Amino acid sequence: MELQTKLAILADAAKYDASCSSSGSAKRNAVGGGMGSTEGAGICHSYTPDGRCISLLKILLTNFCVYDCKYCINRVSSNIPRARFSVAEVVNLTLDFYRRNCIEGLFLSSGIIRSPTYTMEQLVGVARSLRLDHGFKGYIHLKTIPDADAELLAQAGLYADRLSINIELPTVQGLAQLAPEKDSATIHQAMGRLHDHIATSKAERKDAASRAIVSMPQSRRTRPTAPKAFAPGGQSTQMIVGADGADDGDIIVTSSRLYTGYGLRRVYYSAFSPIPDATADLPLIAPPLVREHRLYQADWLMRFYGFEAHEIVPPGAQGKRMLSVEHDPKLAWALAHREQFPVNLNTAPREMLLRVPGLGVGSVDKLLAVRRFRQLRSADIERLRVPQSKVLPFVECQGWSPGRSLDDPLLAARLVQPMAPQPVQASLF
Repeated sequence: MELQTKLAILADAAKYDASCSSSGSAKRNAVGGGMGSTEGAGICHSYTPDGRCISLLKILLTNFCVYDCKYCINRVSSNIPRARFSVAEVVNLTLDFYRRNCIEGLFLSSGIIRSPTYTMEQLVGVARSLRLDHGFKGYIHLKTIPDADAELLAQAGLYADRLSINIELPTVQGLAQLAPEKDSATIHQAMGRLHDHIATSKAERKDAASRAIVSMPQSRRTRPTAPKAFAPGGQSTQMIVGADGADDGDIIVTSSRLYTGYGLRRVYYSAFSPIPDATADLPLIAPPLVREHRLYQADWLMRFYGFEAHEIVPPGAQGKRMLSVEHDPKLAWALAHREQFPVNLNTAPREMLLRVPGLGVGSVDKLLAVRRFRQLRSADIERLRVPQSKVLPFVECQGWSPGRSLDDPLLAARLVQPMAPQPVQASLF
Protein backbone atom coordinates (compact mmCIF):
# COMPACT_ATOMS: atom_id res chain seq x y z
CA MET A 1 0.00 0.00 0.00
CA GLU A 2 1.29 3.47 -0.85
CA LEU A 3 2.34 5.62 2.06
CA GLN A 4 -0.16 8.33 1.15
CA THR A 5 -3.02 5.83 1.29
CA LYS A 6 -1.86 4.52 4.65
CA LEU A 7 -1.69 8.04 5.98
CA ALA A 8 -5.23 8.81 4.81
CA ILE A 9 -6.62 5.68 6.51
CA LEU A 10 -4.68 5.91 9.76
CA ALA A 11 -5.07 9.65 10.23
CA ASP A 12 -8.84 9.31 9.76
CA ALA A 13 -8.92 6.40 12.21
CA ALA A 14 -7.23 8.55 14.86
CA LYS A 15 -9.88 11.28 14.78
CA TYR A 16 -11.96 9.55 17.47
CA ASP A 17 -9.28 10.14 20.09
CA ALA A 18 -9.69 13.52 21.78
CA SER A 19 -6.93 13.19 24.35
CA CYS A 20 -4.13 14.82 22.39
CA SER A 21 -3.54 17.93 24.46
CA SER A 22 0.08 18.92 25.03
CA SER A 23 -0.42 20.80 28.28
CA GLY A 24 2.16 20.24 30.95
CA SER A 25 4.92 19.17 28.59
CA ALA A 26 8.43 20.33 29.29
CA LYS A 27 9.60 23.15 27.06
CA ARG A 28 12.15 21.76 24.65
CA ASN A 29 14.32 23.41 22.04
CA ALA A 30 17.10 22.45 19.69
CA VAL A 31 19.82 24.53 21.35
CA GLY A 32 22.84 22.30 21.76
CA GLY A 33 21.85 19.92 18.99
CA GLY A 34 18.83 17.96 17.84
CA MET A 35 15.74 19.09 16.04
CA GLY A 36 12.19 20.04 16.92
CA SER A 37 10.73 22.29 19.55
CA THR A 38 7.64 22.82 21.67
CA GLU A 39 8.48 26.47 22.18
CA GLY A 40 7.78 28.00 18.77
CA ALA A 41 4.55 28.98 17.05
CA GLY A 42 3.52 25.81 15.53
CA ILE A 43 -2.56 18.61 11.23
CA CYS A 44 -4.17 18.55 14.83
CA HIS A 45 -4.04 21.71 16.94
CA SER A 46 -3.18 21.53 20.60
CA TYR A 47 -2.63 24.25 23.19
CA THR A 48 -0.16 24.57 26.04
CA PRO A 49 -1.08 26.15 29.40
CA ASP A 50 0.40 29.51 28.42
CA GLY A 51 -1.73 29.65 25.28
CA ARG A 52 0.81 28.58 22.68
CA CYS A 53 -0.66 26.59 19.80
CA ILE A 54 1.25 23.63 18.46
CA SER A 55 0.30 21.23 15.68
CA LEU A 56 0.57 17.47 16.00
CA LEU A 57 0.73 14.63 13.53
CA LYS A 58 -2.15 12.52 14.90
CA ILE A 59 -2.17 8.96 13.58
CA LEU A 60 -2.56 5.29 14.47
CA LEU A 61 0.32 2.89 14.02
CA THR A 62 -2.32 0.49 12.70
CA ASN A 63 -6.09 0.11 12.69
CA PHE A 64 -5.85 -3.68 12.74
CA CYS A 65 -6.97 -4.94 16.14
CA VAL A 66 -7.39 -8.35 17.75
CA TYR A 67 -10.06 -7.02 20.13
CA ASP A 68 -13.76 -6.84 19.32
CA CYS A 69 -14.93 -3.85 21.38
CA LYS A 70 -18.51 -3.24 20.26
CA TYR A 71 -18.24 0.56 20.17
CA CYS A 72 -14.99 0.69 18.15
CA ILE A 73 -14.87 1.20 14.39
CA ASN A 74 -11.51 -0.63 14.33
CA ARG A 75 -12.75 -3.79 16.09
CA VAL A 76 -11.65 -7.10 14.57
CA SER A 77 -15.13 -7.84 13.16
CA SER A 78 -15.45 -4.44 11.48
CA ASN A 79 -15.47 -4.37 7.67
CA ILE A 80 -13.22 -1.36 7.05
CA PRO A 81 -10.03 -0.73 5.03
CA ARG A 82 -7.00 -1.66 7.09
CA ALA A 83 -3.46 -0.30 7.05
CA ARG A 84 -0.29 -0.47 9.10
CA PHE A 85 2.79 1.70 9.38
CA SER A 86 6.21 0.35 10.16
CA VAL A 87 8.21 2.04 12.91
CA ALA A 88 10.51 3.58 10.32
CA GLU A 89 7.57 4.98 8.33
CA VAL A 90 6.14 6.77 11.36
CA VAL A 91 9.55 8.17 12.24
CA ASN A 92 10.17 9.39 8.70
CA LEU A 93 6.68 10.89 8.41
CA THR A 94 7.13 12.79 11.66
CA LEU A 95 10.50 14.16 10.63
CA ASP A 96 9.27 15.03 7.13
CA PHE A 97 6.23 16.90 8.42
CA TYR A 98 8.42 18.73 10.91
CA ARG A 99 11.00 19.77 8.33
CA ARG A 100 8.18 21.25 6.24
CA ASN A 101 7.05 23.22 9.29
CA CYS A 102 3.68 21.43 9.41
CA ILE A 103 3.94 20.01 12.93
CA GLU A 104 5.78 20.35 16.20
CA GLY A 105 4.99 16.95 17.62
CA LEU A 106 3.42 13.51 17.33
CA PHE A 107 0.33 11.89 18.84
CA LEU A 108 0.56 8.13 18.28
CA SER A 109 -1.97 5.45 19.15
CA SER A 110 -2.66 1.99 17.75
CA GLY A 111 -4.95 -0.97 17.48
CA ILE A 112 -3.68 -4.14 19.16
CA ILE A 113 -1.75 -6.46 16.83
CA ARG A 114 -0.28 -9.86 17.80
CA SER A 115 -0.31 -8.94 21.50
CA PRO A 116 -0.42 -5.86 23.75
CA THR A 117 3.29 -6.19 24.52
CA TYR A 118 4.28 -6.47 20.85
CA THR A 119 2.20 -3.41 19.96
CA MET A 120 3.67 -1.42 22.84
CA GLU A 121 7.17 -2.36 21.68
CA GLN A 122 6.37 -0.78 18.32
CA LEU A 123 5.04 2.42 19.89
CA VAL A 124 8.05 2.77 22.19
CA GLY A 125 10.32 2.02 19.24
CA VAL A 126 8.97 5.05 17.38
CA ALA A 127 9.55 7.39 20.32
CA ARG A 128 12.98 5.94 21.08
CA SER A 129 14.13 6.30 17.48
CA LEU A 130 12.91 9.90 17.25
CA ARG A 131 14.66 10.89 20.47
CA LEU A 132 17.91 8.92 20.28
CA ASP A 133 18.54 8.35 16.57
CA HIS A 134 17.32 11.72 15.28
CA GLY A 135 17.58 14.05 18.26
CA PHE A 136 13.92 15.04 17.94
CA LYS A 137 12.94 17.40 20.74
CA GLY A 138 9.36 18.05 19.76
CA TYR A 139 6.31 16.91 21.69
CA ILE A 140 5.47 13.18 21.77
CA HIS A 141 2.26 11.73 23.19
CA LEU A 142 1.93 7.94 23.28
CA LYS A 143 -1.34 6.13 23.87
CA THR A 144 -0.17 3.25 26.03
CA ILE A 145 -1.61 -0.24 26.37
CA PRO A 146 -2.47 -1.37 29.92
CA ASP A 147 -2.00 -5.10 29.21
CA ALA A 148 1.56 -4.57 27.94
CA ASP A 149 4.66 -5.50 29.90
CA ALA A 150 5.23 -3.05 32.76
CA GLU A 151 8.84 -2.47 31.68
CA LEU A 152 7.64 -1.09 28.35
CA LEU A 153 5.37 1.39 30.13
CA ALA A 154 8.39 2.49 32.15
CA GLN A 155 10.42 2.98 28.97
CA ALA A 156 7.64 4.90 27.26
CA GLY A 157 7.76 7.65 29.89
CA LEU A 158 11.46 8.24 29.23
CA TYR A 159 10.82 9.25 25.61
CA ALA A 160 7.26 10.64 25.61
CA ASP A 161 6.10 13.95 27.05
CA ARG A 162 2.69 12.56 27.92
CA LEU A 163 1.22 9.07 28.26
CA SER A 164 -2.44 8.16 28.26
CA ILE A 165 -4.44 5.03 28.96
CA ASN A 166 -8.08 5.01 27.90
CA ILE A 167 -10.49 3.97 30.60
CA GLU A 168 -12.97 3.56 27.70
CA LEU A 169 -16.26 3.64 29.65
CA PRO A 170 -17.25 5.22 32.98
CA THR A 171 -18.42 2.04 34.72
CA VAL A 172 -17.09 -1.48 35.18
CA GLN A 173 -20.46 -2.83 34.06
CA GLY A 174 -20.34 -0.86 30.82
CA LEU A 175 -16.85 -2.08 30.01
CA ALA A 176 -17.82 -5.70 30.71
CA GLN A 177 -20.84 -5.36 28.42
CA LEU A 178 -19.24 -3.58 25.47
CA ALA A 179 -15.55 -4.56 25.72
CA PRO A 180 -15.42 -7.92 27.54
CA GLU A 181 -11.82 -8.55 26.44
CA LYS A 182 -10.66 -5.53 28.43
CA ASP A 183 -10.31 -5.59 32.18
CA SER A 184 -11.06 -2.56 34.35
CA ALA A 185 -8.69 -3.68 37.11
CA THR A 186 -5.81 -3.99 34.64
CA ILE A 187 -6.47 -0.49 33.31
CA HIS A 188 -6.44 0.97 36.83
CA GLN A 189 -3.27 -0.94 37.74
CA ALA A 190 -1.49 0.48 34.70
CA MET A 191 -2.65 4.00 35.63
CA GLY A 192 -1.34 3.44 39.13
CA ARG A 193 2.06 2.35 37.82
CA LEU A 194 2.33 5.45 35.64
CA HIS A 195 1.30 7.62 38.58
CA ASP A 196 4.04 6.07 40.73
CA HIS A 197 6.68 6.55 38.01
CA ILE A 198 5.70 10.21 37.54
CA ALA A 199 5.70 10.90 41.28
CA THR A 200 9.07 9.18 41.76
CA SER A 201 10.60 11.11 38.88
CA LYS A 202 9.39 14.43 40.30
CA ALA A 203 10.79 13.60 43.72
CA GLU A 204 14.16 12.59 42.29
CA ARG A 205 14.41 15.73 40.19
CA LYS A 206 13.47 17.90 43.14
CA ASP A 207 16.13 16.23 45.25
CA ALA A 208 18.71 16.68 42.48
CA ALA A 209 17.81 20.37 42.21
CA SER A 210 18.32 20.80 45.96
CA ARG A 211 21.71 19.13 45.80
CA ALA A 212 22.66 21.33 42.84
CA ILE A 213 21.95 24.46 44.89
CA VAL A 214 24.13 23.17 47.72
CA SER A 215 26.98 22.55 45.25
CA MET A 216 26.74 26.02 43.64
CA PRO A 217 30.23 27.19 44.67
CA GLN A 218 31.75 24.16 43.01
CA SER A 219 32.61 23.76 39.37
CA ARG A 220 29.69 23.14 37.03
CA ARG A 221 31.21 19.77 36.15
CA THR A 222 30.81 18.51 39.69
CA ARG A 223 27.15 19.40 40.08
CA PRO A 224 24.81 16.41 40.15
CA THR A 225 22.97 15.78 36.91
CA ALA A 226 19.19 15.90 37.23
CA PRO A 227 17.46 12.60 36.41
CA LYS A 228 15.49 12.50 33.19
CA ALA A 229 11.87 13.55 33.67
CA PHE A 230 9.33 10.75 33.31
CA ALA A 231 6.38 11.85 31.13
CA PRO A 232 6.62 15.52 32.20
CA GLY A 233 3.17 16.18 30.72
CA GLY A 234 1.66 13.58 33.05
CA GLN A 235 -1.02 11.12 32.03
CA SER A 236 -4.53 11.52 30.71
CA THR A 237 -7.46 9.31 29.77
CA GLN A 238 -10.63 9.33 27.70
CA MET A 239 -14.07 7.86 28.20
CA ILE A 240 -16.92 7.41 25.75
CA VAL A 241 -20.16 9.22 26.55
CA GLY A 242 -23.51 7.77 25.56
CA ALA A 243 -22.51 4.27 24.46
CA ASP A 244 -23.79 2.60 27.63
CA GLY A 245 -26.39 3.41 30.26
CA ALA A 246 -24.10 5.52 32.49
CA ASP A 247 -25.58 8.87 33.42
CA ASP A 248 -23.68 12.13 33.89
CA GLY A 249 -23.38 11.45 37.62
CA ASP A 250 -21.55 8.17 36.93
CA ILE A 251 -19.20 9.95 34.56
CA ILE A 252 -18.38 12.86 36.86
CA VAL A 253 -17.88 10.61 39.91
CA THR A 254 -15.55 8.35 37.92
CA SER A 255 -13.56 11.38 36.71
CA SER A 256 -13.26 12.71 40.25
CA ARG A 257 -11.87 9.39 41.45
CA LEU A 258 -9.34 9.32 38.60
CA TYR A 259 -8.13 12.83 39.38
CA THR A 260 -7.70 12.15 43.09
CA GLY A 261 -6.46 8.57 42.79
CA TYR A 262 -4.00 8.84 39.93
CA GLY A 263 -3.22 12.53 39.61
CA LEU A 264 -4.42 12.62 36.01
CA ARG A 265 -3.71 15.77 34.07
CA ARG A 266 -6.96 15.52 32.12
CA VAL A 267 -10.00 13.36 31.55
CA TYR A 268 -11.43 13.71 28.05
CA TYR A 269 -15.03 12.99 27.09
CA SER A 270 -15.92 11.71 23.63
CA ALA A 271 -19.54 11.53 22.52
CA PHE A 272 -20.33 8.11 21.08
CA SER A 273 -20.52 8.00 17.28
CA PRO A 274 -22.76 5.31 15.73
CA ILE A 275 -20.74 2.85 13.70
CA PRO A 276 -21.60 0.52 10.78
CA ASP A 277 -22.88 -2.97 11.57
CA ALA A 278 -23.35 -2.07 15.23
CA THR A 279 -24.76 -4.56 17.72
CA ALA A 280 -28.09 -4.15 19.47
CA ASP A 281 -26.17 -3.20 22.65
CA LEU A 282 -25.34 0.20 21.19
CA PRO A 283 -27.68 3.19 20.79
CA LEU A 284 -28.88 3.98 17.27
CA ILE A 285 -28.13 7.70 17.51
CA ALA A 286 -25.30 9.74 18.98
CA PRO A 287 -25.88 11.69 22.21
CA PRO A 288 -26.27 15.45 21.70
CA LEU A 289 -22.94 17.26 21.61
CA VAL A 290 -24.24 19.64 24.26
CA ARG A 291 -23.98 16.73 26.73
CA GLU A 292 -20.27 16.37 25.99
CA HIS A 293 -19.90 20.13 26.31
CA ARG A 294 -21.61 20.20 29.72
CA LEU A 295 -19.36 17.39 30.96
CA TYR A 296 -16.28 19.43 30.08
CA GLN A 297 -17.75 22.40 31.95
CA ALA A 298 -18.48 20.20 34.98
CA ASP A 299 -14.97 18.79 34.81
CA TRP A 300 -13.63 22.35 34.88
CA LEU A 301 -15.65 23.09 38.05
CA MET A 302 -14.02 20.14 39.84
CA ARG A 303 -10.51 21.05 38.73
CA PHE A 304 -10.49 24.82 39.22
CA TYR A 305 -13.58 25.97 41.14
CA GLY A 306 -13.62 23.75 44.21
CA PHE A 307 -16.83 21.84 43.41
CA GLU A 308 -17.29 18.25 44.55
CA ALA A 309 -18.70 15.68 42.13
CA HIS A 310 -21.87 15.12 44.18
CA GLU A 311 -22.65 18.86 44.11
CA ILE A 312 -22.51 19.18 40.35
CA VAL A 313 -24.94 16.43 39.38
CA PRO A 314 -27.71 15.98 41.97
CA PRO A 315 -30.30 13.18 41.57
CA GLY A 316 -33.02 14.01 39.08
CA ALA A 317 -36.14 12.40 37.71
CA GLN A 318 -36.31 8.62 38.18
CA GLY A 319 -32.94 8.75 39.93
CA LYS A 320 -31.10 9.77 36.77
CA ARG A 321 -28.30 12.26 37.40
CA MET A 322 -28.04 14.36 34.27
CA LEU A 323 -26.55 17.80 33.73
CA SER A 324 -28.86 20.58 32.64
CA VAL A 325 -29.06 21.19 28.91
CA GLU A 326 -30.39 24.74 29.29
CA HIS A 327 -27.83 26.02 31.82
CA ASP A 328 -24.14 25.50 32.38
CA PRO A 329 -23.39 23.44 35.53
CA LYS A 330 -22.37 26.40 37.71
CA LEU A 331 -25.48 28.39 36.82
CA ALA A 332 -27.65 25.31 37.39
CA TRP A 333 -26.08 24.89 40.85
CA ALA A 334 -26.66 28.55 41.72
CA LEU A 335 -30.31 28.38 40.65
CA ALA A 336 -30.78 25.30 42.83
CA HIS A 337 -29.11 27.03 45.83
CA ARG A 338 -30.53 30.53 45.69
CA GLU A 339 -30.47 30.74 49.48
CA GLN A 340 -26.67 31.20 49.30
CA PHE A 341 -26.99 34.33 47.17
CA PRO A 342 -26.54 37.22 46.64
CA VAL A 343 -22.81 37.13 47.34
CA ASN A 344 -21.25 40.34 48.58
CA LEU A 345 -18.26 41.10 46.34
CA ASN A 346 -16.56 43.09 49.09
CA THR A 347 -16.70 40.52 51.88
CA ALA A 348 -17.23 37.04 50.42
CA PRO A 349 -14.29 34.60 50.48
CA ARG A 350 -12.68 33.51 47.23
CA GLU A 351 -14.33 30.07 47.45
CA MET A 352 -17.78 31.65 47.32
CA LEU A 353 -16.90 34.17 44.62
CA LEU A 354 -15.86 31.26 42.42
CA ARG A 355 -19.40 29.91 42.68
CA VAL A 356 -20.98 33.04 41.22
CA PRO A 357 -22.27 32.32 37.69
CA GLY A 358 -20.32 34.22 35.06
CA LEU A 359 -17.23 34.85 37.19
CA GLY A 360 -14.15 32.92 36.15
CA VAL A 361 -10.93 32.36 38.06
CA GLY A 362 -9.26 35.34 36.41
CA SER A 363 -12.20 37.66 37.14
CA VAL A 364 -12.31 36.60 40.79
CA ASP A 365 -8.59 37.20 41.20
CA LYS A 366 -8.97 40.70 39.74
CA LEU A 367 -11.81 41.49 42.13
CA LEU A 368 -9.80 40.29 45.11
CA ALA A 369 -6.83 42.39 44.05
CA VAL A 370 -8.94 45.56 43.72
CA ARG A 371 -10.87 45.15 46.97
CA ARG A 372 -7.64 45.17 48.97
CA PHE A 373 -7.49 48.91 48.34
CA ARG A 374 -11.10 50.05 48.04
CA GLN A 375 -14.73 49.01 48.02
CA LEU A 376 -15.95 47.32 44.84
CA ARG A 377 -18.70 49.14 42.95
CA SER A 378 -21.13 48.14 40.22
CA ALA A 379 -18.87 49.86 37.66
CA ASP A 380 -16.14 47.35 38.51
CA ILE A 381 -18.37 44.51 37.35
CA GLU A 382 -18.83 46.22 33.99
CA ARG A 383 -15.08 46.65 33.57
CA LEU A 384 -14.57 42.89 33.96
CA ARG A 385 -16.41 42.26 30.68
CA VAL A 386 -18.29 39.33 32.20
CA PRO A 387 -21.87 38.40 31.19
CA GLN A 388 -23.84 40.96 33.18
CA SER A 389 -27.20 39.17 32.88
CA LYS A 390 -25.66 36.08 34.47
CA VAL A 391 -23.63 37.78 37.21
CA LEU A 392 -25.85 40.61 38.49
CA PRO A 393 -28.74 38.50 39.91
CA PHE A 394 -26.28 36.70 42.20
CA VAL A 395 -24.07 39.49 43.58
CA GLU A 396 -24.27 42.70 45.56
CA CYS A 397 -21.76 45.49 46.07
CA GLN A 398 -21.61 49.22 46.61
CA GLY A 399 -24.25 50.74 44.35
CA TRP A 400 -25.86 47.44 43.34
CA SER A 401 -28.31 44.99 44.89
CA PRO A 402 -30.37 42.41 43.01
CA GLY A 403 -33.34 43.01 45.28
CA ARG A 404 -35.86 40.19 45.05
CA SER A 405 -34.82 39.04 41.58
CA LEU A 406 -33.58 35.74 43.04
CA ASP A 407 -37.19 34.98 44.05
CA ASP A 408 -38.42 35.46 40.50
CA PRO A 409 -39.72 32.08 39.22
CA LEU A 410 -38.92 33.19 35.66
CA LEU A 411 -35.23 33.85 36.42
CA ALA A 412 -34.13 30.41 35.20
CA ALA A 413 -36.05 30.84 31.95
CA ARG A 414 -34.51 34.27 31.35
CA LEU A 415 -31.00 32.87 31.81
CA VAL A 416 -31.38 30.14 29.19
CA GLN A 417 -28.90 30.86 26.41
CA PRO A 418 -29.32 29.01 23.10
CA MET A 419 -26.08 27.38 22.13
CA ALA A 420 -24.65 25.19 19.41
CA PRO A 421 -21.44 23.85 20.95
CA GLN A 422 -18.62 22.81 18.69
CA PRO A 423 -16.89 19.47 19.23
CA VAL A 424 -14.40 19.89 22.07
CA GLN A 425 -10.82 19.90 20.85
CA ALA A 426 -7.49 19.66 22.54
CA SER A 427 -7.60 23.34 23.39
CA LEU A 428 -9.19 22.39 26.72
CA PHE A 429 -6.05 21.81 28.70
